[in-house]
This record gives sequence, structure tokens and C-alpha cells, in this order.
Amino acid sequence: MSDRIRWGILGPGNIARKFAQGIEALPDAEVTAVGSRSLENAVRFADEYNVPRRHASYESLAEDPEVDVIYVATPHPMHKDNTILCLRAGKAV
Repeated sequence: MSDRIRWGILGPGNIARKFAQGIEALPDAEVTAVGSRSLENAVRFADEYNVPRRHASYESLAEDPEVDVIYVATPHPMHKDNTILCLRAGKAV
């Protein structure tokens, strides 16, 4: 098990970009995965921030065993449903 906290980002929008930049400054954390509603958007974000795991759905990200905690970066009206999805998958949010 890694000593680093492995973050997943749900929703690769502008706020997610700021979050990923902030994580880069932390020695004990890394962005391990990103989930989007489309693989194209996940890949674009992952390429920009050197994120190794890319998911074409929020559900796939939530189920990823290589992710310890998920940052929900979707629009506010979606936060409740997205957070419940992650919590049901056993992820910290």
C-alpha cells in the first residue's frame, strides 16, 4: 500500500483543473484517476495533468480500486447524486 493518498477527480472541468494543480504541491497526494461522462474528456484532462487512469463514466471511477478518495467537481446540482455514488462504492469524498 502506498503512503500517498490516491485521488480521483469526478468531472474534469475548470474547478477540477485548479484542484489538480493544488494536489501537485502536496508530497503525500497524487491524482491517480479521472472520470468523465466521455472518455475523450477524461483522456484530455489526464494527458494535461499526467493522470494514469482514465474513466468514461463516473461509476467506473467510483469503482476503481486504485482510488482512495474522490473530489467531486461536477456542477453543484449534481453533487448530491455524485457523492452518494462514491460513498456507496466505499470511497471517501
